[in-house]
Amino acid sequence: MTTRLPCMTASPTIPKSFRPLLPSALLAWLTSSNRSGAPPWPNLEPPDQQRLLSALLADPALHQQSPDHEAWSTWLMLGGRGAGKTFAGARWITLQALAHPALALVGPTLHDVREVMIEGPSGLKAMGGPLFRPRWEASRRRLVWPNGAVAYAFSAEDPDSLRGPQFHAAWADEFCAWRRPAETLAMLRFGLRLGTDPRLVVTSTPKPTRALKTLMVEPGVHLTRAGTSLNAGNLAPAFLRTLESLYGGTRLAAQELDGIIVETDGGLFRAEDLARCRAARPARLDRVVVAVDPPATAGGDACGIVVVGRRDDRAFVLADETARGLSPAGWAARAVSAARTWAADALVAEANQGGDMVRSVLAQADPPCRIRLVKASVGKRARAEPVAALYEQGRVLHCGAFPALEEELMALGSGDLEHSPDRADALVWAVSELMLSGRGAPRLRGL
Repeated sequence: MTTRLPCMTASPTIPKSFRPLLPSALLAWLTSSNRSGAPPWPNLEPPDQQRLLSALLADPALHQQSPDHEAWSTWLMLGGRGAGKTFAGARWITLQALAHPALALVGPTLHDVREVMIEGPSGLKAMGGPLFRPRWEASRRRLVWPNGAVAYAFSAEDPDSLRGPQFHAAWADEFCAWRRPAETLAMLRFGLRLGTDPRLVVTSTPKPTRALKTLMVEPGVHLTRAGTSLNAGNLAPAFLRTLESLYGGTRLAAQELDGIIVETDGGLFRAEDLARCRAARPARLDRVVVAVDPPATAGGDACGIVVVGRRDDRAFVLADETARGLSPAGWAARAVSAARTWAADALVAEANQGGDMVRSVLAQADPPCRIRLVKASVGKRARAEPVAALYEQGRVLHCGAFPALEEELMALGSGDLEHSPDRADALVWAVSELMLSGRGAPRLRGL
């Protein structure tokens, strides 16, 4: 009878976005039926090797990979407290240890590495089952698996300790709690130089730090998110209920439970307004528009593409199709596709950067509706103020979860934006077109 390792199979309540993303080469090695001889796990007896391999191949997560995930070099997992980040990071590293001998573990402190990443209930020692459970060598600050793979522990308090060692893969936990995040991350990446495709997983509850915002927009970063509620099946029943009653609708809940980056000072859009703006999509809409905030340069900022509909005196945010790294023809085709999907009656595009070129690019994509160009005559904050007032009145509702969009909305006016708020700009244009067009924006006049 085949022995199955229970911890190698994803819990059904762990968010799908946190299931392991494996490089194609490693996936092929793990699942190949043409491999000659026994797997290279010399410290396991042949029967145990076969039992471990059988358990591994029974893992459904190994067969859920997508070509879209092949290009990433850093996998950034942002989630609320208890969302399953540690489980996912530990499981990913365990799979790497089956094929690679040199790994790295980096936490805020060495104590965090041992107590959370290694010894914790969702840590590495809980992952491999009886056949592949690693042992901790405290004197050498390393974790050793039965096949000889080694993961070395490092503290983000000492970036220089990462000078010299080299690795095939690494797991960096609670990045936003690191004392010297940028320097430590750079030193870690310099050490990821073994094998053909070294990769890094970063797990963290998000905070509005410059280092995190920079990491999020780097090329080669695959970003996934999950709120605490998605992992409720693995948590104490009263945990979420108690925290929601105490902190629901606050910025603290948005950050710690929903896994959203929350700005603290000067923001126009409040966490409590965004928390209560959820609603189901109406069966009928009076109008639908797709707003486009084109990037200034090809391959630079993202192209903001947001779909919003109106029913009576309320606006409903239907989709966020924002994308980065597309050519003008690429983002135009994406916007036109959204217009067809949602039966939009207008494409609303900002023309400050491209003028008539924006109209021409969209027209070449064969839109199913009219194109309306808009130009900004005031700054982003002034344009957003009347839209923020509509949110405060409960007149703009989100038909789904849009964490990246909500982050940008809360950052507007804070003075701490690391990149252009393309999603937020597109939303402001769409809501203004549907709710404010023709009657002028409300203004405050000083007395």
